[in-house]
Amino acid sequence: MFDNSYYTLNGNSRPCVATIGFFDGVHRGHQFLISNVMEEARRSGLASLVITFDRHPRQVLNQDYQPQLLTTLERKLQLIALTGVDNVAVLRFSKEMAALSAKEFMRQVLAERLNVKTLVIGYDNRFGHDRTEGFDDYVAYGRELGIEVVQAKSYTLDNMKVSSSLIRSFLEGGEAEMAARCLSRPFELSGKVKKGFQEGRKLGFPTANLDLGDSGLLIPKDGVYAVWAAIDGHSRLFPAMMGIGSRPTFGGGQLSLEVNIIGFHGNLYDKQVKVRFVSRVRDNRKFDSADSLAEQLRKDQEYIIKKLNKESKEKQ
Repeated sequence: MFDNSYYTLNGNSRPCVATIGFFDGVHRGHQFLISNVMEEARRSGLASLVITFDRHPRQVLNQDYQPQLLTTLERKLQLIALTGVDNVAVLRFSKEMAALSAKEFMRQVLAERLNVKTLVIGYDNRFGHDRTEGFDDYVAYGRELGIEVVQAKSYTLDNMKVSSSLIRSFLEGGEAEMAARCLSRPFELSGKVKKGFQEGRKLGFPTANLDLGDSGLLIPKDGVYAVWAAIDGHSRLFPAMMGIGSRPTFGGGQLSLEVNIIGFHGNLYDKQVKVRFVSRVRDNRKFDSADSLAEQLRKDQEYIIKKLNKESKEKQ
């Protein structure tokens, strides 16, 4: 018997309408699917439930898999809760669970543990061992188990089917604005400030060097970005300039995430800083001297301040 333990945000076992998926990013497509679940639940007089996993299934099946996540589990649960769904179940994914056929998963987990009466399946979602079964199989198993299975439509934006992989491709290409449109909010990275090389401070642009730890979060394409920064313990957002790359002017090396927080003065070491990506400003390049780099950074900062001020005014 596999370990099918789970935890919920609002623990109960009411009969429910549910959907299942990894929901990385909780993007517009996910939000559309969850809204369908909530509407069906209201019509049926049942609770609404989102079922997700504590880790990416491929991490269990392939130890070398690097997930490149859009959200951590904690952030994902926060975003799902904001949809207004009644409940969330987080399954602890294991090799034993991966070995279950779709029918056994529906029987042991959906019917017996979670009391699912209607299952709303995303248009491209498959589950069960090796994902070999499809929607028609789920419908047939559901009839035997007393679960109605319905398929949701895809969500399109500008003729694009919004998906987590599409958003990853935008971020890997530096297209922060398109990623934000698909997510319905800016892409975020959060990390603890650690001691860096302090080259920025020498140039007059002190930076916070972010350590993402083992979050598994995707790092967007190298370059300079306009971002908003949220500092743990401060209520306001600060305009900021972020550099992602290997510091080519100073001989290169390992990848660093450095944030110049405009208008902030104080010690940031060991503080948690979250950055929200607005747009990519330029590519990284090697400068002939520290002075020429500093001059470019002055221009970048001036441009970023204007851009973020404009965005802030447009939202008022």
